[in-house]
Amino acid sequence: MHKGIKIAIIEDDENLRFLVSHRLQKEGYDVIESGNGGEAVDLIIKEQPEIVLLDWMLPEKEGSEICTSLRSKGFENVIIMMSAKSQDIDKIDAFQFGVSDYVSKPFNMDVLVAMLESKVKYNLQGKNENNKFGDMEHHPNTHSLLKDHKKIELTILENRILLYFLNHRNEVISRDDLMMEVWGYNSDVNTRTLDMHIVRLRKKIENNPDRPMFLQTVRGIGYRFNDA
Repeated sequence: MHKGIKIAIIEDDENLRFLVSHRLQKEGYDVIESGNGGEAVDLIIKEQPEIVLLDWMLPEKEGSEICTSLRSKGFENVIIMMSAKSQDIDKIDAFQFGVSDYVSKPFNMDVLVAMLESKVKYNLQGKNENNKFGDMEHHPNTHSLLKDHKKIELTILENRILLYFLNHRNEVISRDDLMMEVWGYNSDVNTRTLDMHIVRLRKKIENNPDRPMFLQTVRGIGYRFNDA
């Protein structure tokens, strides 16, 4: 199913690296791996994997440094940060080094596989489709928008929300479905938090956020991304 899709696992915990590698190979992915942050950049640049699973804490070089270095060298594929520390997730969400997404440790292997399948479906197989709207271009792997030759940074959650809407254009999306897609099954997020992220996203994509042309509210249900 995933023949030809290469995933790099950069993780110093040998047991976890083995478990993830074994499962992903069973799912049909090609896997390369390393437990050393110092050699990760050269390995990834040489092998050009479609997806990188990158641990936050690594010997010799942290995941944030590796990600920054990869982006500076022109690597634009998906980079998913793996982190056990909730405060580190906050740092990742600040997007100073170009992470595409993150997964919190400990993670369920089925959830990780589902996440990767979503990346393959929407970010890789459709990477040249569904990324333009209005006068903007969405680059999901680097969580950014291009408008009038200017780059607009998106947070991880804004990126997830926008990507979901762009793959479901002109459909009415309920708040519950959107929260499940963006935050996942174990989330205690409420609709107010979702609405706050929608407001922030509108400020980045709408010419007049108070009268949105794209991301419209459907009263009593949720939202609709208008792209007629």
